[in-house]
Amino acid sequence: MRKLLLVGCAALVLGGSAAAVSSQTPRNETFRMLELFGDVVGIVEQAYVVPVDNKKLIEAALAGMMTALDPHSNYLPPSNYSELRERTEGQYSGVGLTISADGGMVKVISPMDDSPAAKAGVQAGDVISSIEGQNAAGLTVSQVSEKLRGAVGTSVKVTFLRDGSDPLEVVLTREVIKVQSVTGRVEGDFGYLRVSTFNENTGRELNEAIAKIKAEKPGVKGYVLDLRNNGGGLLNAAIDVSDAFLERGEIVSQRGRKPEQIQRYSAKPGDITGGLPLVVLVNYGSASASEIVAGALKDHQRATIVGLTSFGKGSVQTVIPLRQGQDGALSITTARYYTPSGASIQKIGIEPDLEVARSEAEARIVSRSSFIYSEAAYATALDASIGAERKGPHTPREAPGDKFDKEKDYQLQRALDVLRVGGDLSKLPAAPEGVVVTEPGSTPKPDAAPAADEPKEE
Repeated sequence: MRKLLLVGCAALVLGGSAAAVSSQTPRNETFRMLELFGDVVGIVEQAYVVPVDNKKLIEAALAGMMTALDPHSNYLPPSNYSELRERTEGQYSGVGLTISADGGMVKVISPMDDSPAAKAGVQAGDVISSIEGQNAAGLTVSQVSEKLRGAVGTSVKVTFLRDGSDPLEVVLTREVIKVQSVTGRVEGDFGYLRVSTFNENTGRELNEAIAKIKAEKPGVKGYVLDLRNNGGGLLNAAIDVSDAFLERGEIVSQRGRKPEQIQRYSAKPGDITGGLPLVVLVNYGSASASEIVAGALKDHQRATIVGLTSFGKGSVQTVIPLRQGQDGALSITTARYYTPSGASIQKIGIEPDLEVARSEAEARIVSRSSFIYSEAAYATALDASIGAERKGPHTPREAPGDKFDKEKDYQLQRALDVLRVGGDLSKLPAAPEGVVVTEPGSTPKPDAAPAADEPKEE
């Protein structure tokens, strides 16, 4: 059985084991370096000032080797591998964070909806500084994940660093994270669909949410698909969601190291909404599987994209069990993925058709440090194989000012405005009072930085 996982766009292989892989390094040199590694382990075992745990030493070495490749390649000890499988099945115990390595630190890609982390105010882009008072610098993703896990009801104190703000120290109480990946409701004449992650249940839950909206509002006129702060999940689930709104055409392709390593995924006939207007909401916390959906719907001109440029995670990892998972697994980058137009979003992201910040704080992030909240910030991130670069710091076209009601979700408000004009942005009504509108190409001014509360997830 094979599952393609995109928590960072990874392919999860639940059966089998690691196979021999050819290397460009001469075999004799490889063996010599392995002998050197064994010599070093032996020296550490005999000479270090206190006794060492060889298992921990070797696991750390494996983790270091994998993270040296790129931010998303990793060694997963058995417990972390079990957690990964639990998460894709829609339930696990923890604090609800999607994380990734970044230059010796671990950064939050996104908090899960209604998780302990989200309720505590943790946001995409936050860097984990310490756990239980111990410096987290230099820890691998697996090591951080292990420290954040624990029995339901137990607590863990975590300090986060946030650009331009004081450190955030929170005590998170671990919960069973039962991930309902899709929720829906009626918003006036329209349906609102929130997809928080992509797991085994997402396709079914999307169909159920749309059916419920149709029953409650028989004359529904369009839908908002909210992918903000959705850090990824199963590739098959992303394909199911894209397919639900498309009649035909390619959804995504993935390409490996060799030219012949190309796999394409296409839509089947049938649009569950009957072609009604569709708006997709994204922001810098929308990564991987979210970007596959947004990219497919944008390239086929099936949806209008509203919000902020997405994270820019466009590589595929294959998770390979070691000795049937008894020794954990390797998560290794094996391919890049491309939108139907052939574009790679690696380090670039999906740019919105209508750029709108949700709050003053989001506007500040884009205008001062947009790269920090993206794949482009990672020193070891793969380059995009073709084309464009991510747009640098700039002032978002629309952003709520200090007079705007902070309780309102301005991005959602504008998404509904787009639906009311059938997706024709030329007919979009002017931004309401209290919203700052900036013409494209404007550069941020030092005295224009807003100082409002940070954005909050729904």
